[in-house]
Amino acid sequence: MKKIISILAINLLLFSCEKGNEIESHTYQGEALGTTYMVRYFSDDKLEFERSLDSIMDEINSSMSTYITKSDISRINRGDTTVIVDEHFVKVFSASERIYKETDGFFDPTVGVLVNAYGFGPGKWLKKIDSVKLDSLINLVGFDKINIKEDRSIHKEDPSVYLDFNAIAKGYAIDVIAEYLESERVDHYLIELGGELRAKGENMDSGNSWIVGIDHPDKMRKANSYQAKVKLSNAAMATSGNYRKYREDSITGQKYVHTINPITGKAERSNLLSASVLAENCMLADGYATAFMALGLERTKKVLEKLENVEVYIMYSTEDGKTEVFSTPGFEKNLAE
Repeated sequence: MKKIISILAINLLLFSCEKGNEIESHTYQGEALGTTYMVRYFSDDKLEFERSLDSIMDEINSSMSTYITKSDISRINRGDTTVIVDEHFVKVFSASERIYKETDGFFDPTVGVLVNAYGFGPGKWLKKIDSVKLDSLINLVGFDKINIKEDRSIHKEDPSVYLDFNAIAKGYAIDVIAEYLESERVDHYLIELGGELRAKGENMDSGNSWIVGIDHPDKMRKANSYQAKVKLSNAAMATSGNYRKYREDSITGQKYVHTINPITGKAERSNLLSASVLAENCMLADGYATAFMALGLERTKKVLEKLENVEVYIMYSTEDGKTEVFSTPGFEKNLAE
């Protein structure tokens, strides 16, 4: 689903790197999973990070990339019943099932068939989607139509059910990178991949929590103009949004973005410009952020009443075109001045 909406660019507010008490700051930057990444950590050892990162990304791509024809998920989508999925796939599938149930189906990785039809995915897009075609496609949507068997093979009610983990896989990749760093006894790090984030400890150069920024929705503002600054420590944050590509009502000035509703199958207008989520890990934060964009503000508030350890910062457009913010008390506690 993350292909439905542009991933919100979150600018990192990083301080200069200095040595201190035998522990050094190390920074790596590059490209992975079709986007950019940045990892900064403090350690008295320089890890073979790039080699380990390449290995992590290769494993995740081979398991869950819909853009790689020989990946497990691509073979499953083509109807191959001989695929035995790996631990990465199982973990993401289980988290997706959890969020699917908690959001009453508004987070649904089987929406991939609609993502492709509307031209947002790797598959063939349709120039015209009429009611008859929409009805046939919506019959293929529903995470309860697919399950993992005891031998880790996949069973689908219909061979044409299409699975797409793009709305949660980047967050999961960050969690795997974090596990690697912690296995190497790294206690202070910040990971950013495609705008998703996870941090532990503190920025030892400053002696404070890691500080990250959420972009201001006004595309006319200068670069590095932040809507909010967030203290991130021992937590993960993910943001979904496409306020850089919104449509504006010529009369009221209200801004709208379009997301695919997995219940109706339609690309619907939403006044949510972005949803930033704090959660215990980045996989969950990533999935919830996507779900909230599809749910809209009022339904998101109702879902939040049932969730624990999930905090949000939502920017939305009012009927007169103004940008307003809804945030939970837990998120506000992490805002920096």
